[in-house]
Amino acid sequence: MVSPLKLPLLAGSQGAWLPEWLVALGRFGPHVLAAWAALLVVRALLRQHRYRAASALGESERAAVRAALIEAESRTSGEIVPVVLERSDSHPDARWIVALGALLLGTALLSSRLPWDAPPLLLACQAALGALGWLLAWLLPDLQRLVVSEARATHVAEEQAALEFGRQGLTRTRDATGVLLFVSLFERRVIVLGDAGIHARVGDEHWTATTEAVLDGIARGSLRDGLLAGIERCGAVLAEHFPVQPGDRNELADRLVVRRQ
Repeated sequence: MVSPLKLPLLAGSQGAWLPEWLVALGRFGPHVLAAWAALLVVRALLRQHRYRAASALGESERAAVRAALIEAESRTSGEIVPVVLERSDSHPDARWIVALGALLLGTALLSSRLPWDAPPLLLACQAALGALGWLLAWLLPDLQRLVVSEARATHVAEEQAALEFGRQGLTRTRDATGVLLFVSLFERRVIVLGDAGIHARVGDEHWTATTEAVLDGIARGSLRDGLLAGIERCGAVLAEHFPVQPGDRNELADRLVVRRQ
């Protein structure tokens, strides 16, 4: 009988058939993924204040905005209403997407420790990973924002701004001079809307410039400064085209609207 051919096994020969980069990826990939996930959670914790209206606008900041409103409207018959929402939509799908991501990532990282030979227990472990992801997304809006597309953020913010324009009574001013300064923190959107009367005088360029002024303040880390800049611009153009006339009355209360949603 002819004995089968035997090839000598060399140390490390199992990886000889694979590219070095693939071997390194298999060795260090899980650690990189774990570090990346941890960094995302830490970043979300550090940025949590950006999504809370109470943190973005404290009492002193709100008082400054109200004072700016009173001063701006003292020179015009127009009306300005700033609205700051924590979010324009609840984005429930985002939490489930983060939950699915946590389930898949956790399964990949813990594959050597999961009870693959006990399917019911394996499913329970994976359900726990998904639940942890859902809970983290619910507690940390920054994780949700990672999976919300910019197109979706723009759409819901514009839709909410249009609703707020009517809700705040800006469609009912005598000369159609209502102006909305709308900020949606979660979606990171600023939208400035003017009613037909003032829009006919200034056009889209003014609203774009006002939006950029608000965004500049926010980019410098101050929502208050952004709102003050927007109010100043709107107040100036309203005073130019619709100055105060004898017998004018304040059609809408000088108020800053701040809500969660």
